[in-house]
Amino acid sequence: MISIMDYGAGNLRSVQNTLGEIGAPYELLRDADRLRRATKIVLPGVGHFSQMMHALDELNMRQVLVERIQAGVPFLGICLGLQALFETSEEAPEEHGLGLIEGQVRRFSTEARVPHMGWNCLKRLHESRLLEGAGEQPFVYFANSYYAPIVAASIASCDYGVTFSAAIEHRNIHAVQFHPEKSGLAGLKIMRNFVEACS
Repeated sequence: MISIMDYGAGNLRSVQNTLGEIGAPYELLRDADRLRRATKIVLPGVGHFSQMMHALDELNMRQVLVERIQAGVPFLGICLGLQALFETSEEAPEEHGLGLIEGQVRRFSTEARVPHMGWNCLKRLHESRLLEGAGEQPFVYFANSYYAPIVAASIASCDYGVTFSAAIEHRNIHAVQFHPEKSGLAGLKIMRNFVEACS
């Protein structure tokens, strides 16, 4: 069972439709008690960094989420769900992220058209379970004004005026800056990989 965190925002319907298309059972959760029992977690994200973190706090889910990830529960963060893994973001410098990955999320340069919207190519950096079978340089769909730096856990990058982390994998932590639920066959494969192969 895939537990999709519903914190009042995020692209829930598209994620639900994609999981349904690949035949993966799922549930929406909005409380810490059910999160403590989750065996596979998806954190979809659109919107503002501070709003997401405040929503997790109001639902008493921030610390429980960190504990579950640290306990080895497979986790997939999508878009803002990837950025939440970091310590801070320039979008809300006063707000702490989950702090599971060192570094700061930054805004694209004012010289670039923001948001970074539409299809772009991934560059594979390392072998990974999450991207297995999705192609060497798959085109996937982005919608982001902020980006995460390249870190040791980065398994794919993308270029948009700067090279940034497009996908991350470290043990049970998986995250993508793009939207697999809007990325056609490559996105379906990535979601299926998380459901079937990632632990």
